[in-house]
Amino acid sequence: MRSRFIIAIDGPAGAGKSTVARQLARRLRYRFLDSGALYRTVTLAALRAGLSPGDEEQVAALARTLDIRLEGGPDDPRVLLGGDDVSAEIRGPAVSNAVSTVAALARVREAMVPLQKGIAADGGVVAEGRDIGTVVFPDADVKFYLDADPAERARRRADERGEADVESVRREIVSRDRDDTDRDVAPLCAAADAVRVDTTALTLGEVVARLAAEIEGRMGSAS
Repeated sequence: MRSRFIIAIDGPAGAGKSTVARQLARRLRYRFLDSGALYRTVTLAALRAGLSPGDEEQVAALARTLDIRLEGGPDDPRVLLGGDDVSAEIRGPAVSNAVSTVAALARVREAMVPLQKGIAADGGVVAEGRDIGTVVFPDADVKFYLDADPAERARRRADERGEADVESVRREIVSRDRDDTDRDVAPLCAAADAVRVDTTALTLGEVVARLAAEIEGRMGSAS
């Protein structure tokens, strides 16, 4: 087992993956791998190149040529595309509207796996996404699957966006869950050996503490 672990955190939208992964990386002094940021960067590059987000062959070919790097710590993660900081641009509406189409493309997902594996090659990484523990890092040292009631996930997502219509967000999340679990390529599911954590009634601090205790216990067993 590695001296510095690869921690994989999967789960549906609004379960708290990104926030928990960032806090956990800070606590462990590990790197934070935001897989969603990588797909957003590919989407940005495709839009800049005038490609249709659904053109699998061309977007995948482009993805394989991109120089994408993640820099900074958990509190200040930055995404560089060809040396340029695109951290803010990949969160803009144009990318947000197209990223789900790009991320569903099989060849694009295949192209992103080597990049993610390279980032985590030396361990010491907390990675989050929707196929991190099942496809990207099936040999991760510790895997978690975070989930929560759809109503609670909708409330959290609405709070993040500053939206008042929680029911509309809930319907969006239920639709996203269906799309993620039914897709042919890397469907959302918990790895067989993942530790499942229902975050519905837990605070952020409680979730991070629970995950950290599991990791520290396994580190102790490995030493």
